[in-house]
Amino acid sequence: MPRGDKSKYTDKQKRMAEHIEEGYENRGVDKQEAESRAWATVNATDHGGKKSGGSGQGKPRNPKPSIKGGHKGGAASASRTSAQRSASAKKGAATRKRNAAAAR
Repeated sequence: MPRGDKSKYTDKQKRMAEHIEEGYENRGVDKQEAESRAWATVNATDHGGKKSGGSGQGKPRNPKPSIKGGHKGGAASASRTSAQRSASAKKGAATRKRNAAAAR
């Protein structure tokens, strides 16, 4: 099987890689690098192709690579002032309190 052959990957894995790639491209990463990173994430998550004959078949999924991407953000929050963060926290607390009272 030649390098880069995707025949052992399921449709779901291919969709997942495509979605991840689009996310990278939206953030300004060039197409080839975005594709490379997307497939690296799919491989880290699923341990290779899941179709029979693939080394990843039967192994459990590892969601950590996808979760990591969400934790690497925070630049927008870091640039906000203490007062802005505090106001946002108070607003969220008030909303949670209001929703809890409405649920009773």
